[in-house]
Amino acid sequence: MDSEETGGGDTGRSPAAAAAAAVRRPQWSFLRVVVSFRRWWREMVVETVHQGEVIERRRKECALSSRYLFMTAMSAGIAILGLLLSSPAVVIGAMLLSPLMDPIMGLGFALAIGDYRWLRQSARSLAWGTAMAVGLCALIVFMSPLQDITPEIASRTRPSLFDLLVALFSALAGAYAMIRGREGTIVGVAIATALMPPLAVVGFGLATANWTVFWGALLLYITNFVTIALTVWAMARLYGFSVTLTERQSRWQNFVLGAVFVALVVPLGLSLRQIAWEAAAARQVRTELAENFGSAARLSQPEIEFDTDPMRVSAFVWTTSLQPDAEVRAEESLARALGTPVDVQLKQFLVRDEQSAEEAQLASAKAAEEEAARDRLDDLAARLAVAAGTSEDEVLLDRQRRRALVRAEPLPGAGLAAYAALEQRIAATEPEWRIELVPPVSDLPQVAFAGEEPDEPAREAIALAGWSAKRLGRPLVVSGPEAEAEAVRALLAEQGARVRLGDAGGALRLAWGDEATQ
Repeated sequence: MDSEETGGGDTGRSPAAAAAAAVRRPQWSFLRVVVSFRRWWREMVVETVHQGEVIERRRKECALSSRYLFMTAMSAGIAILGLLLSSPAVVIGAMLLSPLMDPIMGLGFALAIGDYRWLRQSARSLAWGTAMAVGLCALIVFMSPLQDITPEIASRTRPSLFDLLVALFSALAGAYAMIRGREGTIVGVAIATALMPPLAVVGFGLATANWTVFWGALLLYITNFVTIALTVWAMARLYGFSVTLTERQSRWQNFVLGAVFVALVVPLGLSLRQIAWEAAAARQVRTELAENFGSAARLSQPEIEFDTDPMRVSAFVWTTSLQPDAEVRAEESLARALGTPVDVQLKQFLVRDEQSAEEAQLASAKAAEEEAARDRLDDLAARLAVAAGTSEDEVLLDRQRRRALVRAEPLPGAGLAAYAALEQRIAATEPEWRIELVPPVSDLPQVAFAGEEPDEPAREAIALAGWSAKRLGRPLVVSGPEAEAEAVRALLAEQGARVRLGDAGGALRLAWGDEATQ
């Protein structure tokens, strides 16, 4: 009898005890998974990061040097000229030159390890660079005959929650690249976060005493640099960068940084709410104008100026019957619907019938589309020319095959990874086009095996070498241990690169082949 009560299973337990054990088992399983993951992260990820090298490299790039100030000034000058000319290509060039990312990254790393001397150094570099950029841009605008608000300027005066998310994801990529030693990614991050253009718009607002532009652009700049710094801090802590603060000081630091992040989210969320209201208002405007002319009329896309008082609406209408009082009726109904005064300006064109109205609308839309396509091609050529460091005449555009090609000039300090990142960045904005940026002949990346198979850094280096060989149309030579060289040769051949095996002795290495021997 005793053996039955104390036998295997849960037969000797009360129902309450058995239920409690069933609840505890999943909880303990979950805790074991968490502990196992933390152990794996510490041993396989954190311990593979050379923290001393990362910190030393970041310290050097945060210094307030003559090079930093010179490059900041040049970037600011290019940015404000691109904004005044409304040239996206020139603005992108300013983003690539801007060194402001370095002290902002330094702020994040300094916060993560509790090094307030480094924090002050980074803050001083950022403050001097910011002040100089704003002052120089204001001076250029003050002396310039061009002081109109261009679309490029207007687009940087209304930050929203989406801008914060762009800065967040860009900072995650940048911090990962810095920690894992893949600095080539920073080229794309510099373009995405766009630190210098908002500063240039701040200078524009200061020079023209336009405080709406000034404060809107300043909020966008603060959003970008604070989000980047906080994200880098979080990534550095995640990768095990040690902090010298006490536990209480660390909690206080976390609270302050969280409060700063929330303080940014609130105004940006309100801005996003305003953008959503404007989108709804635009739909209301189109519906109201269409109802005033009936189903036989055709309406162009209304142009709406939300910042004016009253709000202005203008559009073209192709109608079989002119409506002299259409503007008055639309103003009254829109004012009631939107709760704000509206000034409606309509240009009416009399047509014979509904088919004529459709044909006129299509002709107008086609003309606008062709003009937009020409502008887009010009913009693509300009962006490729800036990325390649050459003139627009050197960019080859094949409209039939949608292929764009440009041969890049050597840029100081730019390796193959930088050119590949530039091509990828431009290609991402033109998914229908095949973008080919031919880099200058440069040193090929080093390939090192961690074991029998190439690891992730080795595969990235091989992919970069294959891309370079295809763009330049040159063969590659793989030398080194037979097994490793053959593995690299096979991976390069899969990419479509021409490759042959070289000497079997020594370390694994890649070299450019002799074109004449192929």
